[in-house]
Amino acid sequence: MLVVDAHLDLAWNALQWNRDLTCSAYTIRTREERIRGPGRGQGTVALAEMRQGKVALCLATLLARSTGSPIPHVDYPSPLQALSAARGQLAYYRGLEQEGYARIITDVRGLERHLFEWEVGEKAEKTDARGTPPLGFVISMESADPILDPDDLPAWWEDGVRVIGPAHYGRGRYAGGTGTEMGLTGLGVRLLAEMERLGIILDLTHFSDQAFWEALEKYEGLVLASHNNCRALVPHQRQFSDEQLEAIFQREGVIGVAFDAWMLEPGWIKGVRHPPLGEEGCIQPQVSLDSVVNHIDHICQLAGNSDHAAIGSDLDGGFGREQAPRDLDTIADLQKLPSLLTDRGYSNSDVAAIMHGNWLRLLRRSWGSSSGFRSE
Repeated sequence: MLVVDAHLDLAWNALQWNRDLTCSAYTIRTREERIRGPGRGQGTVALAEMRQGKVALCLATLLARSTGSPIPHVDYPSPLQALSAARGQLAYYRGLEQEGYARIITDVRGLERHLFEWEVGEKAEKTDARGTPPLGFVISMESADPILDPDDLPAWWEDGVRVIGPAHYGRGRYAGGTGTEMGLTGLGVRLLAEMERLGIILDLTHFSDQAFWEALEKYEGLVLASHNNCRALVPHQRQFSDEQLEAIFQREGVIGVAFDAWMLEPGWIKGVRHPPLGEEGCIQPQVSLDSVVNHIDHICQLAGNSDHAAIGSDLDGGFGREQAPRDLDTIADLQKLPSLLTDRGYSNSDVAAIMHGNWLRLLRRSWGSSSGFRSE
């Protein structure tokens, strides 16, 4: 079954983590065997494994922030540095497109053409070395800090950005993010107005609670949560409460469930190794793809339907296999989810909606179409 994944930090992995994503995940792991740090030698995402897992489309991120608390390779001392990092990441996606590995999708015509090629298995006009259609990328910005001023937003739109999450971790230039009680800034209010004018979708992920509610009040366009789980299952400010989830339902939004272990089961301790599946002595909660389905199911039960739950894996978002579900080796294992959902009683149409249909419906609505690719 085709998959749409609403959050993959591909360019950040390629440039800031120096990974050649045109190689397999296994080759990348081998190259990192002697590199220390979380996620090193444990990566799960590369272009080959995306094709194997039928991840036909993803929201591919631009990730750089400038909060005043610099962290190497992600949080920069100045907005100008964040701008330069994000521009470099965008150039990486354009390079993949030039070489035939990917296709940047910005409108409904391109979306339908891309999905048709994946659905019928025909070769695209430009194909990768394996003869399959290119992977589809919708460009999403995680943290709006690289946007020096809201007046610059039309240029980002022209360059392909179609989704923006104004916040990340900490006190962003536009809004308070995870770990803060800060709302929107004056720049943030202006940014949301310009996003609404241009038709850029608002990603609510990483907003503080205060910024979340202020943003919904100020912004009347389409909203989503690209990689967010349920506070009712894992109590933490990074997750959304049932009240927040219901507010997204009311705006016809979609929530992509993330695969980061600490967001899936309460009590997970970052940096503490868990043994491979089947080994004894694990002191961590048992996190598996069933844990992912628990969050999907909570969203569906709360909504009373399957219209708002989807996938936003965030795989390799600063972690690897050591902090992912125990029964996931690479992103290709997203194909295990349909049977797990079926085992929970979900119909074929429900499963298709969760795996790709809900994201496609939202993109079509944003770009002015409600027809095209079959979701079953």
